[in-house]
Amino acid sequence: MKTIKIYTTPNCSYCRIVKEHFMHRDLHWEEFDISANEELKKEITTRAGRMAVPIIEIGDEIIVGFDKARIDKLLEE
Repeated sequence: MKTIKIYTTPNCSYCRIVKEHFMHRDLHWEEFDISANEELKKEITTRAGRMAVPIIEIGDEIIVGFDKARIDKLLEE
């Protein structure tokens, strides 16, 4: 199973949607609130290429936003 990390902010509606999607698939993930950690925010937004949340890391792949089709494809590989 690939590791899943989600970078979020407290008021992000798409962050809640992606977590609900993962719950429905019975997946486990690690969540990081980037609003509370400037260094982490800078690091992940640099890696993702832009500042938007959620930033989802599945294995070595990064997805910005809730791209259900891409998320599901990565999870099935």
